[in-house]
Amino acid sequence: MTWKRLLIPLSAVPVILLLGYGLTRDPRAITSTLPGRPAPDFTLESLDGDTINLAALRGQVVLLNFWASWCLACIEEHPVLVEAEREYGPQGLRILGVVHEDTRENARRWMELRGGEWVNVLDPGSRVAVEYGLYGVPESVLIARDGRVVYKQIGPVTRELLAEWIPRLLAEPAPQDAPLPEPGRTAS
Repeated sequence: MTWKRLLIPLSAVPVILLLGYGLTRDPRAITSTLPGRPAPDFTLESLDGDTINLAALRGQVVLLNFWASWCLACIEEHPVLVEAEREYGPQGLRILGVVHEDTRENARRWMELRGGEWVNVLDPGSRVAVEYGLYGVPESVLIARDGRVVYKQIGPVTRELLAEWIPRLLAEPAPQDAPLPEPGRTAS
């Protein structure tokens, strides 16, 4: 009979240990399989109606940012992106926003209100979000000049994070087969 009395408290021990371990983990430190792999290509329509193809940006450092106008954390992140565009855009950084589960009108109003000159594309059906393993917004993916993903940030990017990665990526030479950037185009 005594072993039956101990069964319930002892069976709780593994559950308590598992919960304790989970509480010590950083929820933003979700492992991604993307870094080191070629960035999944896509062709989407911009807010202005232009067709944007990610592969056409090969040879440039790309910050792919998934966001939405209803996202509170995106409000916190946006000034960091505006600052990055101003600082690193002339050196060759291209920010490309992917509007997630939002409308063209809301996205346009957001950009007009908060600033930023980069191109934003609509992702109808969230196909690109799925290909990039999106957990939620905001999320950002850094893509090197050779077209491979080097880093994925779940949650808002910070100035420190961008200062760690972008200068290093901009210092890498463009691959020989990269298309030439459009004349006079920097970080639009």
